[in-house]
Amino acid sequence: MRTIDDYNFQNKIALIRVDFNVPLNDDLEVTDASRIEAAKPTITKILEDGGSAILMSHLGRPEGVEQKFSLENIAGKVSEIIGVRVKFVPACVGEVAKEAAVELQPGEVLLLENLRFHPEEKKGDEEFAKDLASLGDIYVNDAFGTAHRAHASTTVVAKYFDDKCFGYLMAKEIESLEKVLGNSEKPVTAILGGAKVSTKITVIENILDKIDHLLIGGGMTYTFIKARGGEIGSSLIEDDKQELALKILKSAENKGVKVHLPVDSVIADSFSELASTEVVPVDEIPEGWMGLDIGPETIKNFGHVIEESKTILWNGPLGVFEMKPFAKGTIAIGEYIASATKSGAFSLVGGGDSVAAVKKYNLEDKVSYVSTGGGAMLEMLEGKSLPGIEAMKK
Repeated sequence: MRTIDDYNFQNKIALIRVDFNVPLNDDLEVTDASRIEAAKPTITKILEDGGSAILMSHLGRPEGVEQKFSLENIAGKVSEIIGVRVKFVPACVGEVAKEAAVELQPGEVLLLENLRFHPEEKKGDEEFAKDLASLGDIYVNDAFGTAHRAHASTTVVAKYFDDKCFGYLMAKEIESLEKVLGNSEKPVTAILGGAKVSTKITVIENILDKIDHLLIGGGMTYTFIKARGGEIGSSLIEDDKQELALKILKSAENKGVKVHLPVDSVIADSFSELASTEVVPVDEIPEGWMGLDIGPETIKNFGHVIEESKTILWNGPLGVFEMKPFAKGTIAIGEYIASATKSGAFSLVGGGDSVAAVKKYNLEDKVSYVSTGGGAMLEMLEGKSLPGIEAMKK
């Protein structure tokens, strides 16, 4: 795996695919700059070598050219974070972009306009990729969040460069996932939450050969519980996935993986912060009530497994953590993971909602690594090869 440490960028223009798809408020101000901050070390290294950087990214899902999705809106924030005034060009291909690239001096940074203003980006158009490639001397892919997309700027562009490498963020993402999937210190524990079994089935099937413990929480709990004959009231259920749930349990047993399901549940009589709540056994939820968080006994059981683990993967919250009465389980599990990490375990957190949870409860710096790419991470966990990574090997 070639990274930017394998190159000296002196007098070179690095064309960097970054993931600056950041949230903006109604005033078009950046509300979470973590993705920009994550790209800073790569950009800094190139500038310190005496090179210059051209940044390309998408933002949102524009239908043609839409000013609210212009990367000009984030240029000020990028400048502030990198510590260098970022030049913006209202194009990413064509004469205007080429002129701006030619004028770029060592130590300078140029931000191109939103790639997705051009339909050719998502189509993986060869000519569009070739035009992008003409702007730089070395291609650097530092956008893990889009590595599962075979787009022009993430995959096709790589073929037009002899010199290409991963940025620090991309390298760290790959290294962290490989640490969990291939070179993990045992015991290995996977904690899977979220709403549906159907969205996690391929992940579960792929990781069963690599883990010792599987902790299941969140809404998908109740499909497993009902499949085993439990009463789940009005809890979330995928009726057509009950047989699948039983197959997963059987497969885990055959592979010697211990599956830990919740034993108790915080239930509510409506999906609301103001609902009445109780704690009951997970398989004895009355009609009209729904399970919205793991209960205290489950927290204790899960916590004990996490404390004994040397490698931990966490994907998906354990309850409806956005509502205060149902956040305790997710917070407690996050704290157990932080404590295990402090004691020497390697912990990887990924997937939109679990990332949101660790940020919300200030656990981000207390785990080993927080993945920036939800979809890309899930596809790697499913055992798929990602186009953005494969393109760099050719």
